[in-house]
Amino acid sequence: MKNIAFFLFIALYSLNIQSQNSDITTYYFIRHAEKVTKDKTNNNPELSKKGNKRAKEWSEIFENIKFDAIYSTNYFRTLQTAQPTARKNNLEIQFYNPRELVSPDFQVKTKGKTILVVGHSNTTPAIVNKILNNNKYSTIKENVYGNLYIVTLTKTDKIDILLKI
Repeated sequence: MKNIAFFLFIALYSLNIQSQNSDITTYYFIRHAEKVTKDKTNNNPELSKKGNKRAKEWSEIFENIKFDAIYSTNYFRTLQTAQPTARKNNLEIQFYNPRELVSPDFQVKTKGKTILVVGHSNTTPAIVNKILNNNKYSTIKENVYGNLYIVTLTKTDKIDILLKI
């Protein structure tokens, strides 16, 4: 486990260093953490205890990354997942509509920056695919909460990796 954490730290740190260059944009995409599932009719549940723990762990994983902006859908579970990392970066969470995230305006606003996007099991891989212009990633299984998609854009390349934490 320590080896995985060390590898992850090195990978994230080197990507963050690269993203300091104004020609390089780095996006980090995660799905919201575990939600309360007792009431199946509630379409806006909060995080469970396990989810709150995971949200804090995400902030620790991202501890050495200086985010320029953090985006979340306007749901309790995504906001609560983003909040610990936003607090550590002294950033206000910005809302996004997943159907409009990869707009030309968004791409101009985020060019040369390091961005965290917190989404859902279906929207997160769809947004990554749209940025890559490649249908590479499928919907995240309902019981999977540890996927971290990192996409780095340069003038000539689109580099992506999926880490399972």
